Amino acid sequence: MTALVTGASSGLGRDMARSLARHGINVIITARRKDRLETLKNELINDYKVKVLCITADLSDQKQVLALYDKVKKFKIDILINNAGFGVFGNFTESDLDSELEMLSVNIRAFHILFKLFLRDFKSRGCGYILNTASAAGFIPGPYFSSYYASKAYIVRMTQAVAEELRREKCGVHVSMLCPGPVKTEFSDKANVKFAIPAYSSEKLAEHAVREMFGGSLLITENKFSSLMIYGSKLVPDRITAYFAGLIQSKRKRN
Repeated sequence: MTALVTGASSGLGRDMARSLARHGINVIITARRKDRLETLKNELINDYKVKVLCITADLSDQKQVLALYDKVKKFKIDILINNAGFGVFGNFTESDLDSELEMLSVNIRAFHILFKLFLRDFKSRGCGYILNTASAAGFIPGPYFSSYYASKAYIVRMTQAVAEELRREKCGVHVSMLCPGPVKTEFSDKANVKFAIPAYSSEKLAEHAVREMFGGSLLITENKFSSLMIYGSKLVPDRITAYFAGLIQSKRKRN
């Protein structure tokens, strides 16, 4: 089997590439930072004896997203880990517009393109796995992190809708969405925030996510508490969840 992992230079992407390699799966890893990809490639080859291909790409650029697909489709990809993404924190009227547009290009446009193109390929073969990295944030409004939360809501709703289409068609392709709370990655540094609750281990979550993906789970979280929080958010009016989310987010800004 061969997997494509986006956003593989750090965090969950890197650790899911490790998990897949540990299971004997060849991986194609992509991100913007070539040096980190090469370091990970050497590690996976030495530790797990799998085949690894590095492709440097900036997924905020639509042309590079399409070029990535064209480069890898000949390898008959079996698994797509649609993981690339980042966040921009701040009051909506004050946060940097260019940074937000770049984020939306990665979190939504690149996600959408790769999801669609690989799903078409998988459906034509009648098998395959797609894991989209969303977030527990995708289920609630997020004041001071509004664009990021909204981008993750797009991933959640798109994955849920496509999963239902596949179920109705009795298709052998499995789609999953990873929706954790805070995770120990570089995300908080790039977004310039600090988490109010302890972050979960990226390594443990990656292994759990890969196993749950192969098990056919649609919704994957790091623990039962996060699952209860997600389901509980459906019982509380959005105005109330937005109020409490705003209280929490307003305390996250780094000095």
